[in-house]
Amino acid sequence: MRRAALLALPFLLAACSGAERLSRLGDAPEMAGVTNPTADPRWRPVSMPMPNPQDPPLANNSLWRPGSRTFLRDQRAAAVGDIVTVLVSIQDEAELENRTIRSRDNTEGMGLPRLLGLESSYARLFPTGIDPSQLVQANSTSGVNGTGAIRRNETVTLRVAATVAQVLPNGNLVVTGRQQVRVNSELRDLAVGGVIRPQDIGSDNTVRHDRLAEARIAYGGRGTISDVQRPRVGQELLDIILPF
Repeated sequence: MRRAALLALPFLLAACSGAERLSRLGDAPEMAGVTNPTADPRWRPVSMPMPNPQDPPLANNSLWRPGSRTFLRDQRAAAVGDIVTVLVSIQDEAELENRTIRSRDNTEGMGLPRLLGLESSYARLFPTGIDPSQLVQANSTSGVNGTGAIRRNETVTLRVAATVAQVLPNGNLVVTGRQQVRVNSELRDLAVGGVIRPQDIGSDNTVRHDRLAEARIAYGGRGTISDVQRPRVGQELLDIILPF
């Protein structure tokens, strides 16, 4: 019964995946609704190291507010619910090459020509004869030759509007945003999140992705093209359980 259950497991997984695909046969992937990100059960408030509290500077008889970019009003995001545009421009290129060569030869020999006067008993213990000076002899040889190379080139350029979800005690902003675009039954999903400083927000209310602390950027999709590119459930299962 146990073997039968293991054999039937890939077919059950494939049936579940197939049922989900059959339920949306002929339809484009559904887009997620606009929701409050803090209402997600997986969302957790961010806790970061905070500096010691300081008294705010006094500005006697001044119409200028510290940190403002405009004389009358600051257009940058500063409170929960404000929107800030995150500019994602990733151009990563990495090339690594390593080679390791190692070899070792060992030879060991040991003899006991004299041992507490027992050498006269060797003939009784070993009727075929033995040389006491060559009781143990061992040889070993090992070698390792490894070569590895990694080459990666990634370019991603996107813009996404994020919402301020939390204001930390030191004034830093926790932002989270999601963008979905559907074209010809293919849904592209972009999600960003992280912690930014108000000083890093530009006068046009934009911030670069490399200014996000604890940045989380995800770009993917699902639809007809993604379904073809993704391996089947049975193939993924075999890749996991097969030892070779």
